[in-house]
Amino acid sequence: MRKIDRRIVIIAILIFIIGFAFGLMRYLISLKEDPRSRPNIETIRFVSASSVKYENIHSPIEEDGRMASLSHLDIISEASGKIIVNKVPLKKGAMFQKDQLLFTIYPDEAVLALKAKKSQYLTLLVNLLPDIHIDYPDFEEAFTSFYQSISLNSALPVLPNIEDQALETFLASRNILSEYYNISREELSLKRRSVYAPFDGTYTEVLLEEGAYTNTGGRVARAIRTDQLELEIPLNRFQSDFVKIGDRVKITSDNRRKEWPGKVIRKSQFIDPGTQSQSVFVKVKNPASDPVFSGEYLTAVFNGQVVRDVMEINRNAVFNSNEVFVIVEGRLQKRIIDIIKVNEKTLLFRGLKEGEMLVTQALINVMEGSVVSILGKDPVKPNKSGKSNQKNR
Repeated sequence: MRKIDRRIVIIAILIFIIGFAFGLMRYLISLKEDPRSRPNIETIRFVSASSVKYENIHSPIEEDGRMASLSHLDIISEASGKIIVNKVPLKKGAMFQKDQLLFTIYPDEAVLALKAKKSQYLTLLVNLLPDIHIDYPDFEEAFTSFYQSISLNSALPVLPNIEDQALETFLASRNILSEYYNISREELSLKRRSVYAPFDGTYTEVLLEEGAYTNTGGRVARAIRTDQLELEIPLNRFQSDFVKIGDRVKITSDNRRKEWPGKVIRKSQFIDPGTQSQSVFVKVKNPASDPVFSGEYLTAVFNGQVVRDVMEINRNAVFNSNEVFVIVEGRLQKRIIDIIKVNEKTLLFRGLKEGEMLVTQALINVMEGSVVSILGKDPVKPNKSGKSNQKNR
């Protein structure tokens, strides 16, 4: 019993000491003065702003594009044989003039075969003339003249006009008509062995060189036109509406510091799904004194049009695609604008009331409702109120 009573006394003393210490701590804390709280002062941000005012603005369009030839041509052989080059070497980069002979497919065998057919045809006509003299005297002079004008080294003359049905049947029975058209076909095939330049141009790819053998339909080379080029300009949907077919365009080069005149010749009737742009094609006449080249990147300056009742601001003043800040009673408020046209560094818009103060610079880490002051004007006195209901930009 004594041991139990002693333990109870010790526990009671410990409880008393702990309670006394806790009470003393609370008492001492209550004697300490509360620190004075500082008033909530809002920071003033200085911004550039302009009063909203709409006017008619002439807005040119300036975009870069890649120059390309107006014509690309695959040169294909229409006969089989060995390739014989004329004055223009069959090499990549070689230049040629319009109607200049580029190369010939070995023609000797075809020439001899054609002469043999013409000789046989002359024999047919010689045997035919006595019958025409007897049975069709009205046509004797015409056929005699036709026979005498045939040369082995020249193309066949025009066949006399046959108005008599009986004569036509008679000529057909003697193979005069069929042989005439067969020889004409052979003459056409012989002409096709010689390939002439369809325009002023150059070879961009050569598949068969001089001395190589080609089959009918074989691809020999690829050429482009050099005197007429076109510049492909990708424009966004806003810009393309202001460009019309027939508009005059100024082509410039920053590197070469030159200018060339151009003209809009067509617009694509589809939007590129990758870039969301519409291509505009500008025809450029290539001067020999200061030429441009296919594949070269140049800048096109379109005259554009007058856009009515709009205001122009820097593109970096707009955020979230179509939102801006205006200043109302010294605080920022968001507004949504209607973008009419987007330029390289600026844009044209409507949608705000005239007279509103529009922030014209990019703001970073700014919340709607922030206190601002316009540069060049007296600053707004900050409020000492508590936190307001603010929305982050």
